[in-house]
Amino acid sequence: MIRKLMQLLVAGLLAILLALVVAGWQLQRALEQPLQLEAERLLEVVPGDTPGGLLNRLQAEGVVKGAFWLRLYWRFNLPHQALHSGEYRLTPEQRARDLLGLWQRGEVVQYSLTLVEGWNFRQVRAALARQEALTQSLAALNDKALMEKLGLPGVSPEGRFFPDTYRYVRGMSDLDLLRQASTRLDQVLAEEWDKRASGLPYRKPYDALIMASMVEKETGVAEERGQIAGVFVRRLAIGMRLQTDPTVIFGLGERYKGNLTRSHLQMPTPYNTYVIDGMPPTPIALAGREAIHAALHPVAGRSLYFVARGDGSHVFSETLVQHNRAVREYQLKRRAGYRSSPAPR
Repeated sequence: MIRKLMQLLVAGLLAILLALVVAGWQLQRALEQPLQLEAERLLEVVPGDTPGGLLNRLQAEGVVKGAFWLRLYWRFNLPHQALHSGEYRLTPEQRARDLLGLWQRGEVVQYSLTLVEGWNFRQVRAALARQEALTQSLAALNDKALMEKLGLPGVSPEGRFFPDTYRYVRGMSDLDLLRQASTRLDQVLAEEWDKRASGLPYRKPYDALIMASMVEKETGVAEERGQIAGVFVRRLAIGMRLQTDPTVIFGLGERYKGNLTRSHLQMPTPYNTYVIDGMPPTPIALAGREAIHAALHPVAGRSLYFVARGDGSHVFSETLVQHNRAVREYQLKRRAGYRSSPAPR
């Protein structure tokens, strides 16, 4: 009787061992199988998707076999692993093991959007609208409602976002990206404000941001930014109007058709610095860190005027006589390809 029980026990153990061997073989086979793809494709994972559900879907599509074994592998080896939403790039060269590795590491496909120094907010919105991978949520919102959504009620959107390259994944919204850019601006502005020079005519960091936006629009030559800021700061100190064309152009909005006229310079708007005293009420463009730094570290000197040479750089003058001479040289004898503003980027 005992002998018979021992035989049954041994047989049972052998069956279990055989089953484990077969299961291990099936699992290894499922993990090492190549994905059945003829070309690269993207697999979108949305909130609520599970590894098991995705594996069943891929098996139904013929991309993998043995979804049961792959689900079993994930359940016992990665029981607490979160599945990140986004898109995963699948290729014919990958194995099922590689696919599970992508999920484990959260290696989702990333897209990028660059907000460019000197852009106004209309250009920012247009760039966001062109991003097909972003969830579009702003089209029905005017600028005021948009800023309220960002938690900035009553704040102008002009210049309130930091120009940089931002990476995002499918499923993020245009509002998410703007929130990143707004937070980044706050960080950069605070860092630069803490290191500012003394004796500046700014009551708060926002004033420096307004100045930085004018510097950004006036020159594309890095070493001139501090000089431009110096001219503007000296003008403010003696009560002289800033008289900078980019503010006039900004104030004209869609009325500006590419040619700034004498009548434009006389047209009263809150941004016409030929008419108003001091700085405009808001920034006029996105300002990069270099322009912000220049606004907070204006170069000392005596120049009160500058005129564009036509190559993006400027001639600086201390007196009106010198300035008028430079105007005659560079403005009244314009060469082909003349540019008074930064080169397009």
